[in-house]
Amino acid sequence: MTVRPLRLIGDPVLRTVSDPVTRFDRALASLVDDLLDSVQEPGRAGLAANQIGSGLAVFAYNVDGQLGYLINPRIVDRQGEQQGLEGCLSVPGIWAERRRAAIAVAEGLNLSQEPVLVAGSGELARCLEHETDHLRGQLYIDGLPPDERRRVMRELQRDQLTGRAPGGR
Repeated sequence: MTVRPLRLIGDPVLRTVSDPVTRFDRALASLVDDLLDSVQEPGRAGLAANQIGSGLAVFAYNVDGQLGYLINPRIVDRQGEQQGLEGCLSVPGIWAERRRAAIAVAEGLNLSQEPVLVAGSGELARCLEHETDHLRGQLYIDGLPPDERRRVMRELQRDQLTGRAPGGR
């Protein structure tokens, strides 16, 4: 079991668009294993490969007993709307109200290069969108309404000026 360390806001890998997976080899299987191990730590719902330093388009999820992964994922359907608190392992300790789809459907591949479709509502829908955004070099704070984004950015700047980890008290 390998739980990999997390990359935090400010690390350029988080702002880099992930490369599509083209080689389905032992290294990719190892990355998927590490993502699955890492996402099972308490308090984690999803984890994108760039959050552990890989530039490949892969993420794992662990929501309401559903554990899985997608390679080269993309959101293919969104329905409805939900508003709720959202956070990110790479922006620790900072939560903000974020609007997401109430239902999201993502498609991708598994390690056998077979198509996989994952549909979810509520927290799983939020997770699918959140992790797919990561692979496009976006953080959840990028999609916040202007006032909420300013509040979060002030909090991040305050933490940086005082030398605390993001969201630290």
